[in-house]
Amino acid sequence: MSAQPRSELPLFGPAAEAPDARLLTEAVTRLRRALRASIRTDYPWEKLPMAQVELLQVLGEHSRARISDLAARQRLAPSTVSGLIGQMITTGLVAREVDSADRRASVVTLTDAGRDQLTAWTTAHERRMDAALASLDDTTRSAIATALPALFQLAEQLGRLDDGS
Repeated sequence: MSAQPRSELPLFGPAAEAPDARLLTEAVTRLRRALRASIRTDYPWEKLPMAQVELLQVLGEHSRARISDLAARQRLAPSTVSGLIGQMITTGLVAREVDSADRRASVVTLTDAGRDQLTAWTTAHERRMDAALASLDDTTRSAIATALPALFQLAEQLGRLDDGS
């Protein structure tokens, strides 16, 4: 399959065909894979599984979260999130505390080490993305910048579909 969309078919809208949705899926998959692999250049020791990185990102935005809330946000089983959190506690990235609002429950927070790890991971990704964007021509960079709001809207729509909204 070509990395470029076929020009004879619209990518979006009522006339779009399934292969075009497949192309968008492939582009997102390739981008994510390339970004994940390229970070090893600036951050070669990065060995966190993506599921743990994503939990760090959620905790960076919503610190002091219950495991059930993290599981819902990530669309994972609570037992899966609990296992990941257990691993992250062992490595010192997160801590579990009693929930002050409900002493029967616990909440998870980022530790200083977890926050540092998340900052380093984010900075390395941004540095790699900046370098890749700088290597593109102005027209391509402009097209990417123009597409960003639509991509965020698409992500929100996909989230709504998963929520049954």
